[in-house]
Amino acid sequence: MTNRILVIVAAKMDDGTERIIRFLRETYRVDINILFFHVFQCGSERLISRTWFEEDIEESAPVKGSEKGPWNGEYYASFGEGSRNWEDARKYGFISAGGGSWYSKTLSLLSPGDRVWVNIPHTGYVGVGIVTEPVQQAKDAVFDVKGENVKMIDLSLRGNYLYSVDDPDNAEYVVKIQWIKTVRASEAVKELGFFGNQNSVCRPLADRWNFTVDRLKKCWGIDC
Repeated sequence: MTNRILVIVAAKMDDGTERIIRFLRETYRVDINILFFHVFQCGSERLISRTWFEEDIEESAPVKGSEKGPWNGEYYASFGEGSRNWEDARKYGFISAGGGSWYSKTLSLLSPGDRVWVNIPHTGYVGVGIVTEPVQQAKDAVFDVKGENVKMIDLSLRGNYLYSVDDPDNAEYVVKIQWIKTVRASEAVKELGFFGNQNSVCRPLADRWNFTVDRLKKCWGIDC
């Protein structure tokens, strides 16, 4: 019999639906996922981004992802490209999310001093760094550029982070990061069994999160 996956297509999701989906996936191991589409206006062009609620492992993994243990203190971040660009984040030191409160609200989990590992969905892990400031709307973010404070609106950016500036629910939000290690998207690290999740930020409890962090430390020469 062929395995079947239930896919819900939506623009956004409320907290109740999220709890139901997680319960079905984690308790009964139902293959159910949500595919989100969001339209961004970039100048005269319209861009469509696509993200999954959970990034599922398509190949057999060397560790059991369903098993849970104590949290290892390391944060996970999903950097969805589209309106945003990873090279901007590397250059100026930030991660971001937006286009709806479901995408941006988990950024508030991060506090100064937290360490976060950044994954581009379906591409791989591209960086790790330390949070330096709490989450803020992109229009309010100020960056140190060669010793000068520069507003995000005045930076030379490849992505579009200043859409919906007058709509806090749909605006882009930024967390500033001091990078320990970053690589280009073309050099991203992706292996069987790596943890993946479409939440912008989370505190994973799955065994495969420990496996992922340990492997990334070895790949990038991080001792602690």
